Amino acid sequence: MHASSILISLILLTSTLAPRAPANSSITVNFDKNATGKLPEGWKAEGTNQKGPVATWQVMADPTAPSGPNVLALSKINHDSGDTYNICWSDRITFKDGQIEGRFKAISGEEDQGGGVIWRARDKNNYYIARYNPLEENYRVYFVKDGARKQLATQKIAIPAGEWHTMKIEHKGDHIECSLDGKKHLDVHDATFASEGGVGLWTKADAVTSFDDLKVTPASDDDHVD
Repeated sequence: MHASSILISLILLTSTLAPRAPANSSITVNFDKNATGKLPEGWKAEGTNQKGPVATWQVMADPTAPSGPNVLALSKINHDSGDTYNICWSDRITFKDGQIEGRFKAISGEEDQGGGVIWRARDKNNYYIARYNPLEENYRVYFVKDGARKQLATQKIAIPAGEWHTMKIEHKGDHIECSLDGKKHLDVHDATFASEGGVGLWTKADAVTSFDDLKVTPASDDDHVD
């Protein structure tokens, strides 16, 4: 094949992939250019401790979306397992140190509500997770290892469901700080997952939630922790 043809083929291939965050630069995924009714390219819907069918995640139009017109939403649970963690994530967007920020809106759920962000994900059974639950009125950070969840910190806080809120994670080395709507609530150290991994979104059990404006910002060279 001619060299120019190979180059064109590579360009066409990479243009369909989920974006990677270049070194020392941020990337924001707002789902506004993605086709509705589908997952974004490079994302996968899975379940930790899955029992029954996997939940349905899809890009949806939402007139309340912070950046508009679309969000990524868990739209149907498809199972009745209270022990299942519903995740939608990408290993094409990787993160180790820096900041992750995302918007979320709790829609419904009788057993659980709300959700959060996962990062440094190795697979569907191994990752960090920070989440807010309006039913329990608490904000927590955990790690999930081999499908088992361990709580690292919790904070009692009440924010309303049905509204958009902003979650922010700062992780450098083994130091994790978690903020909600601009206020830091959780501050822990943990070294369970020390290497970079994928990022994504999370709900538990029957929690139906919408997400928007996922921003991943790697730490600068000056900020990296060895």
